[in-house]
Order: sequence, then C-alpha cells, then structure tokens
Amino acid sequence: MYRYTARLLLVSVVLTTCFFASTTLHAEETVIKLRYSDYLPPTVYVSVLFDQWCKEVEKRTNGRVKITHFAGGTLSPIAQTYDTLVKGGFELGTSAFSYSTGRFPLSDVLDLPLAYTTGYQAVKLANEYYKKFKPKELDDVQVMYLYAHGPTYIHTKKPISKLDEIKGLRIKSTGSSARIVTALGGTPVTIPLPETYDALKRGLADGLIHQMGVLKTYRFGEILKYTLIDNGMSNTTACFVVMNKQKWASLPRDIQKVIEAINEEWIEKHALGALEEDRESEAFLIKSGGHILRVSKTEREKTAAKMKPVFDEYLQSTRAKGLPGDEALKFCLDYVKAHP
Repeated sequence: MYRYTARLLLVSVVLTTCFFASTTLHAEETVIKLRYSDYLPPTVYVSVLFDQWCKEVEKRTNGRVKITHFAGGTLSPIAQTYDTLVKGGFELGTSAFSYSTGRFPLSDVLDLPLAYTTGYQAVKLANEYYKKFKPKELDDVQVMYLYAHGPTYIHTKKPISKLDEIKGLRIKSTGSSARIVTALGGTPVTIPLPETYDALKRGLADGLIHQMGVLKTYRFGEILKYTLIDNGMSNTTACFVVMNKQKWASLPRDIQKVIEAINEEWIEKHALGALEEDRESEAFLIKSGGHILRVSKTEREKTAAKMKPVFDEYLQSTRAKGLPGDEALKFCLDYVKAHP
C-alpha cells in the first residue's frame, strides 16, 4: 500500500511538473516580438511618442506583444526604411514620404504648400486624407497612422521683410520645399539635416525652409536669427508609421483591434505634440534673441499665388499616372480652409 501511494505521488509530481513546464514554454512561445525602426533621436518628442506607443501595445495586450524600439536609425537609414520593412527586415517602421522619391505620387499632396497654419492641422489632415483615398501606393504595408510637423517658414541669417527678398539666397531645402524655394526666386541647396548646422556656420547656405522646431532641436536658432512667417507658402513633411503586411495578417484579430484603437489615440497625441512644438519653438527663438516677422494678408496672398507652378507640377504628374490628384488636392485645400 505504501509503495503504491509513493508511486502515485511520484507520478503526480512528474505530471504536475510537466504541466507547468509545458504551460511556461507555451507562454514564452506565444509572445509576439516586434522590432520598430525609428530614424529620429530618442529625445525628440515624436520618438518619445513612438516609444510610448510600443509600451502601450504591450500593456493593453497583457504582454502578448513586446516591441523593441530602435531609435536613431540604428536598424535602417531613413531612405531605406520602407523597402527594408516590406522585405521583412523588421516589422514596424517610420519614415517620410519624401524620402522615397516617386514611390508615393498621390500622397505627395500632403507636402505641397497648402497654407498650413499649425502642426495639429497637418497631422489631422494627413490621416483624413489617408482614410478617404486609401492610396494603392501604400497597399504593400499596413498603415498604423500618419503624422507631420508644423508649418514651414523661411529662417535666415539676415533679416528679410517679405519673401521677394530671398531672391539670390541659398536656402537649404528638399523635395516640395525645394520647389517652393524655386517658385519664390531663391536657390535650393540640398544638405542632409545632420550636416546643416556646420553648412550654415561655414556660409554654404543663407538659410533654410523648415518648421520652427528645428531651430531648437538642431540648434539652428544659434545661427539663423530671423524667421519670416508667411503661411501662403507653408508646407509640411508628411510621415508614416507602418507594419509589415504579412506580420500584421498573422496577428490575432483581438490584438489587431487593440492596436487599431491605440493608433487612433496616437493621431491625437501627435497632433497635440506638433502644436506644442510650434509654440515652444517660437518662444525659444524669441528668448534666444531671434526675431519673428509676420507678413500682411496682402503679402500672404501674393505668396500663395506664386505657388501655382508647384501645384501644377503635382497635378500633371498624377494625371500622367492616372491618379486622382485633382481630387486629392481639392480635398486638402478645402480641409485646411475649414480647419484653420
């Protein structure tokens, strides 16, 4: 009787041990691990939001999803992020449409000089545009959401009172911004953002076209003391957060729903963050001895009229590709006017 009881106890212990070992192993196997490629420095507010997004997904999925956030371009250069993600080099990533020239012809509309007035407006428009048009150019990824920075302005070393005065000045710019500078009579200069501070200091450029935030984040405000605010030419740089499509399809539907809900919340967070950056950067410029000049309504209207060639180039390009560029541009212009 004793031997039987002891044998039964031993079997029970073995089965219990196997059960817990199996349960633990199964739990480890079912944790979904994702990698997030971020080109921005980890201290920039946008990168902080990415990191918080990762933590929120882990929290709301009760640890079933764990995301490692790689900031500072450690996984991929910004220009290669999209292609690398599509090929499965990592599962999540962010980049700007303008860094993949020609790949997103319809979405280029977001970078046009739509007369943006705030970063909040730019972020909201980007996502409303995507929801309405669902451009096929993004069909090979799963879009989480879009984001953008505040309106761009001309920042220069010497004071200018109107945009006509940038004629002959070398202005650091890229993509749509370069076309804006050309339309205004300036000379676009292509310089990578990390190299711009030294280029400005050495006199290789007289100014740049960008949102106010770079004056503080990249210390350009130490060199460029004059900002001309003319929303007749203000554009933005629209960016995306996307997931590898196959990885998204492999996620359980309940996890997808959790992520979709978080995405909607983070659109608002990015919009508010962009708005706050606009305000903080303006205050920083003034505090550091900078000067801000706002043009009159008449000047703003004159500037807006000069943007026609930029719009025409976009429309011609999209028509040639059979894309609804006319509709996309009208939608965006109407949105900006309705949501000042």
